[in-house]
Amino acid sequence: MTRVAWCAGLVVCSLALAEPPKPVALKTLQPGVEYGTLTLVEKPEAGDGKLHVVRIDPNVATLDLGLASESGAMRTASQWSAQQGFSVVINAGMFQTDYRSNVGKLVHGDHVNQRSWKKSYQSVLAMDPSDASLPKAVMLDRDAPGFDDAVKPYRTVIQNLRLIKGPGENVWKPNNRKWSEAFVAMDASGKLLFCFTRTPFEMADLMTRVLATGLGVVRAMHVEGGPEASLSIRGKDLTLDLDGSYETGFFPRDDNDRQWELPNVIGVRAPKQ
Repeated sequence: MTRVAWCAGLVVCSLALAEPPKPVALKTLQPGVEYGTLTLVEKPEAGDGKLHVVRIDPNVATLDLGLASESGAMRTASQWSAQQGFSVVINAGMFQTDYRSNVGKLVHGDHVNQRSWKKSYQSVLAMDPSDASLPKAVMLDRDAPGFDDAVKPYRTVIQNLRLIKGPGENVWKPNNRKWSEAFVAMDASGKLLFCFTRTPFEMADLMTRVLATGLGVVRAMHVEGGPEASLSIRGKDLTLDLDGSYETGFFPRDDNDRQWELPNVIGVRAPKQ
């Protein structure tokens, strides 16, 4: 191949690599809620290699929490759905050994589940603003300028371990640890994404793959890994109860076949009939 031809080929290849990802097609489950799957890896070592995605417009669909510290009992995601009337349920975050308290700060209106900010956790999901002109839900970086003022109007606050920093920076490095993953993200339009993959990934690898999709993710927080990672969906034509399995150092196998009980979940209210 001549140098000119090689250079031309390189330009074509570079343009192809720079081509933006195609938008992800999702199916409507209810007003403001869509669902679909993406293939992250064709031949995974465990699981099906898919990322399950529920995209939520918080200004259309109603978000709320289910907390054992309020209701008195842990439940699986499926059970939380039935008990609270949720059409979609995902973990709210990792929890402490009292099986009630979130590891990061968690406040639900007047109810305080975990009072203190965790210094190393830099991702916050805020919902239910006192000012009607504000978005019904936002994801914020604690280390961003103006965070205190931005979060102050919100009555529900959930702090978790950060995966992606705004405006789309993967903050993880390879660490030889992988797990099934449930995470909550926000896209550039302000919609929230409830995401789940049973296939175990290192978080650095998973977030790189997520940022390369057409989901437009700008921020993301880890809400649980391994067998406790869960996602349940109740739609008109879809019933889905997903459970994770593999987690390095805790559950290093892919044979979990049930959802585990959770003290804290985030849910989407089912539409009124």
